[in-house]
Amino acid sequence: MLHGNAALGWHGRRFLAQRVVVDGWTLAAAAEAAGVSVRCARKWVGRYRLEGELGLNDRSSAPRRVANRTAPTGSKRSRSCAGCSAAG
Repeated sequence: MLHGNAALGWHGRRFLAQRVVVDGWTLAAAAEAAGVSVRCARKWVGRYRLEGELGLNDRSSAPRRVANRTAPTGSKRSRSCAGCSAAG
C-alpha cells in the first residue's frame, strides 16, 4: 500500500531503478524524469541493486528497537509505586 506522501509508487520506483541499472541512465537524469530528487533516486536504485524488486516495497518508519526503553521488571515497580506518597 502506498502512503499519502510517496512521490512514486512501486511501478514508478521499478521504472526509475531499471532506467539507471539496466538502461544506463544517470541518477540525475532518471530522477528528473521521475520528478524526484537525486537523493530519493539513489535510495531506490540502491535498494533495487541490493534486494531486487522486493527492495522497492514501502517500509515502516517505526524504529525496530528503542535503545532507552524501560526494562519489563522496572515497569512493574513503577506501576506499583504510582500511588505512593513522596514522604512514604
